[in-house]
Amino acid sequence: MNTVVTSKEEILAASRELIRSQGWSAVSIRSVAGACGVSVGSIYNYFDSKADLVSAAVESVWCDIFRLPGREEVFRDTLACVVWIYRRMEYGGRAYPGFFTLHSMGFLDIEKTGGKKRMAQTWQHIQGGLCTVLKQDPKVRPDAFDREFTAEKFADILFSLFLSALLRGDYNPASVLELIRRTVY
Repeated sequence: MNTVVTSKEEILAASRELIRSQGWSAVSIRSVAGACGVSVGSIYNYFDSKADLVSAAVESVWCDIFRLPGREEVFRDTLACVVWIYRRMEYGGRAYPGFFTLHSMGFLDIEKTGGKKRMAQTWQHIQGGLCTVLKQDPKVRPDAFDREFTAEKFADILFSLFLSALLRGDYNPASVLELIRRTVY
């Protein structure tokens, strides 16, 4: 058995594979050590606790799901951005079956506060990016937003629709695209 893991990323890759094949509850210090072929103590060189490992693994899955595309034009057009988000959600649903539902319910446990925090950071990043796209999209009507109805509020509405779609496993963006066309284009 190896006694040294070459990187934290190797541990997270093994954790993602466990999540992919067995669900995120399969991630433990012992199971990840076994998947990496290292001692349990080696995992503790990188993570202080199981909660720390699970939180980092979940963040790693979110980063894999919403990996940035090589094409920057996706972030200059609101409709293209929404289609990209739905495609990534669909990828996440296929690559990590049950992850979205189990993850949202699993982090209700108080022990997983770090996971909640990392999930919230990921969601805020996506929501902030969507708001930026809305503000920079030349197709958005100049009068679409005002002091009452801001780009931030609309991004929040859209993000709520994304979360709802995630939990339902509905990866068809048609109704959200129509909402955008009718509301701000």
